Amino acid sequence: MANETWQQSSHSDFVRGAFYGLAAVSIWAAFIVVSRLGVRTSLTPWDVAAIRFGTAGLLLLPYLMKRGLALDRLGWIGLAAISVGCGAPMVLLVNAGLLFAPAAHGGAGTCHFATECNRIGEALSVCAAMALDHGAVQSQKHGSVRWAQLIP
Repeated sequence: MANETWQQSSHSDFVRGAFYGLAAVSIWAAFIVVSRLGVRTSLTPWDVAAIRFGTAGLLLLPYLMKRGLALDRLGWIGLAAISVGCGAPMVLLVNAGLLFAPAAHGGAGTCHFATECNRIGEALSVCAAMALDHGAVQSQKHGSVRWAQLIP
């Protein structure tokens, strides 16, 4: 009986995980294809970025109103690092690159470019923390960035 419950739970977890994985791949693939289509027509990279962040902002506004910006956990420096690393600079540069490259090249390069933008954002946030004498450092744990205050 307990074994059947475990198998059923395992099966539903697998189906849910597969669904989320397919959704993530579909969203990233659509981002590249739609961005390429947009910049090849009358839209500029600025227009495509505005549509992307405007739509995401409207969809996440109820969550933001309920939960806030997580300033208590990230602080302004962490929020700036996320904005620089995964925000408008990355999207604008990817869209500008899609003016000259096909979508297949953009799909191959976007993951690497997102990683590099994230590294730049992390480096800027550490430099800003040192300049502000906050002493914030980063440590990697399971691929996510966690901040720790060393100097009060």
